[in-house]
Amino acid sequence: MLEIHDLVCGYGGVAALRGISLQVRAGQLVALIGANGAGKSTALRAISGLVPPRSGSMVFDGLDITGARPPRVLACGIAHCPEGRKVFPHMSVEENLMMGAYLRTGKAEIVADRERIYADFPRLAERRRQAAGTLSGGEQQMLAIGRALMSQPRLIMFDEPSLGLAPNIVERTFAIIRRIRDAGTTVLLVEQNAFAALEMCDNAYLLESGKIVLSGPGKELIENEHVRKAYLGG
Repeated sequence: MLEIHDLVCGYGGVAALRGISLQVRAGQLVALIGANGAGKSTALRAISGLVPPRSGSMVFDGLDITGARPPRVLACGIAHCPEGRKVFPHMSVEENLMMGAYLRTGKAEIVADRERIYADFPRLAERRRQAAGTLSGGEQQMLAIGRALMSQPRLIMFDEPSLGLAPNIVERTFAIIRRIRDAGTTVLLVEQNAFAALEMCDNAYLLESGKIVLSGPGKELIENEHVRKAYLGG
């Protein structure tokens, strides 16, 4: 579904990604792991069109999206659930959800999807008129996921979904991500909790200093000596 080849991009004079190549097959949950500053978030931002590539290529379902602007990337079927949730704080929960559908037409289908998200996240339904900025961190994460799903994505990218959340909320968030994958939506996950990411993913890539140094099924990377020592606490 997604194929990235020799992608180079960065900020100013610094290259955050130095020629990475990866594949995400339809229906898979693929994880990107690595230390802070390794380039994981930059990879998602490049796919979304937020960071222009300097070289390399990105192809999504046969369409070249290299250098595409964010609205075109979204229209192709890629949604980005960013680090820190990035909800619109002064807008209501419902207004935030509807922003996820701004490229869609067909009011009845949009309303049906919104009600489906309320069914999946009852807490959001209870707070539909409440300003998003007044929600707890876990509730904002639910809202960010719901907003991304409102675009009807074929690929949804999660950037550090567990960051800053209480352990019980983290467990619930991971369960939601697995459910999204099991329902048929392809997932690309960046996650600080390397063990949790590797345990639930189909395939994973390890980024170090802007390069992919290791890849393979999640279960295999869990057993890799370098991964265990550097990212899993031994």
